[in-house]
Amino acid sequence: MKYWLAVIVLSAFSSLAMGQEPIKPLPRSVVYDHAKAALGRQLFSDTLLSSDKTVACATCHSFNYGGADPRPVSIGVGGKTGSVQSPTVYNARYNFKQFWNGRAASLMEQASGPIHNPVEMGMESTTIAQRLNADPDYVKAFAAVYGEGEITYEQAIEAIVEFEKALVTPDSPFDRFLRGETTLSPLELEGYQRFKAYGCITCHNGINIGGNSFQKMGLFVPYEHDEAAPDLHAVTNQRRHMNVYKVPTLRNIALTAPYFHDASSKTLTDAVQKMSYHNLGVELSDKDVRAIVAFLKTLTGERPEVLR
Repeated sequence: MKYWLAVIVLSAFSSLAMGQEPIKPLPRSVVYDHAKAALGRQLFSDTLLSSDKTVACATCHSFNYGGADPRPVSIGVGGKTGSVQSPTVYNARYNFKQFWNGRAASLMEQASGPIHNPVEMGMESTTIAQRLNADPDYVKAFAAVYGEGEITYEQAIEAIVEFEKALVTPDSPFDRFLRGETTLSPLELEGYQRFKAYGCITCHNGINIGGNSFQKMGLFVPYEHDEAAPDLHAVTNQRRHMNVYKVPTLRNIALTAPYFHDASSKTLTDAVQKMSYHNLGVELSDKDVRAIVAFLKTLTGERPEVLR
């Protein structure tokens, strides 16, 4: 407890020092290779990349649900079910690590995880390369991006990652507020003030409003530990890392229900109440919850340019 309390205090001093705004707006545009990203988008949505040709990356990261999965857990090849809720792929380029337990240091490393996972897509690198080289349309598409020659698995992953890097959702109402281009309603502004005053901002800060640190679920009031859920303990085997997860981004949070690694909250209202109780040690009033939820709804950005 003392360790994580120190983390939260240090984070608060870091993000709020000298009156600096702890949240930064997303850029309106990002630089990426448009041709490579277009190829990556095609691959991201193609079930050809799964062993039984029933699952694509987009199956578990839906563009219509904020880049996340509306199901409690995703369903992979052969009808197999996962053990954790699929997080959003939107704005993932700004996460300091990938997956709930941060076991991937980059998007390039993350992209191969679900493909090789026997529960998710169950594929081998060589099989993917063989399937792509046997498809005349892909042979032509890859040649246009990479030049003539045999398609490699590494090229496919690179294209997918280029697409994922382009999945940025700019110009949320809150981003425009931060840039001084619009105002928030009194309730939304009160929600942001409550969000900071209660300490939510200590973990949900920066450009991705999260995604830049680990935190223990149940910091003040213990939260039930699920042995099957991939927490940081599964990576480090250190007992103090049980129930520790990467802090999720709050961007587009109104679109990505259900919430938390275990999908235990179906609504934003319930998620705010549960998080304040377990991780802040307070029970918020209904008025405060309504205000914070109103603020969270201002974090929905525009659809990524690469999808328009």
